[in-house]
Amino acid sequence: MGLGTVLNTRVTVSAGNKPSAVVQGFQSFDLLATLVAVVQSDGMVLFANAALEDALGISRRSIVGSHFPDYFTEPAHLTTALQGAGSNEFAALRYDAGLLRVARETLPVHVIVTLTEAHEIIVELLPLEQQARQDREERLAEQAQANKELIRNLAHEIKNPLGGIRGAAQLLEFEIASPELTEYTQVIIHEADRLQSLVDRLLAPHRKPHVVSDVNIHEVCERVRSLILAEFPKGLSVVRDYDTSIPEFRGDHEQLIQALINIAHNAAQALSERIAQGDAQLIFSTRVARQTTFGKQRYRLALELHVVDNGPGVPEAIKDRIFYPLVSGREGGSGLGLTLAQTFVQQHHGLIECDSEPGRTDFKLLIPLP
Repeated sequence: MGLGTVLNTRVTVSAGNKPSAVVQGFQSFDLLATLVAVVQSDGMVLFANAALEDALGISRRSIVGSHFPDYFTEPAHLTTALQGAGSNEFAALRYDAGLLRVARETLPVHVIVTLTEAHEIIVELLPLEQQARQDREERLAEQAQANKELIRNLAHEIKNPLGGIRGAAQLLEFEIASPELTEYTQVIIHEADRLQSLVDRLLAPHRKPHVVSDVNIHEVCERVRSLILAEFPKGLSVVRDYDTSIPEFRGDHEQLIQALINIAHNAAQALSERIAQGDAQLIFSTRVARQTTFGKQRYRLALELHVVDNGPGVPEAIKDRIFYPLVSGREGGSGLGLTLAQTFVQQHHGLIECDSEPGRTDFKLLIPLP
């Protein structure tokens, strides 16, 4: 459904049929990540939102009043669509096109032309790459939520009978006189404790309250760097590449430390062969991402934190499932580290992405900044 189907507003037009500097009723489009223009049936732009301004690389003042089809590789398609909308031939039309940009490559977009009840024409442009990324993020978010509910329900279902099994084994141990047989009860108790520890780890993110304070991301990075170097003192270098201009933000200091530890520790363990050779490397890189979109929202500023290693890469068989619980590429791994990291970052309205190939794996954390 296009944006125009839910609008019933009027555009203020100044004398001479030129758009006024402020178009009443459409300022809310500036909050959207979608590229949006309000145009007349003859193609003249009445309003352009901030996202479209950024995408085209020219000012809104230059866009407003211009002929919108001229910004496309095949202007005739949009001209026909606008004429059809203006004559009420359809309520909405979709097609793919190429958006011309100043000093940049043409941007492939999905175009949605919609006629509102107030007879204005809304043109939405969804970058095809961005649309694919948003679809992927939406799937990951839905999967994460489903995993979370599954884990919580499963953990609670396991916990009660597990306590009964352990208690029964203890009582049985008191009744057995043979030391050889008590070894079996000890196995039961030990394995019950191990499963209890696993259940506690599964439930941990949902039990602890979200303690919010001012967070300096570089203090978090330095803390994690110290812990990693303490565990891997030889053969591994942890390189700092910080943008010190990044402002503090409100967040849970301990959760962010734990998320970064889980990612960095996984990376360090994957570097075992290079550590033995003495050329293993981890890079902590921080940057400010401007006008970026993730989680279906557009943010003026966001923290972009990269953890990059020169290890063998994520195994191909689990590349699409590395954030799923109990999925591990390491023998003996619990498969919970990245799941918990994802949960903690999502609690900060953020996102974790992974780009991996042999010789380079990059985990990118995105968190909104004030």
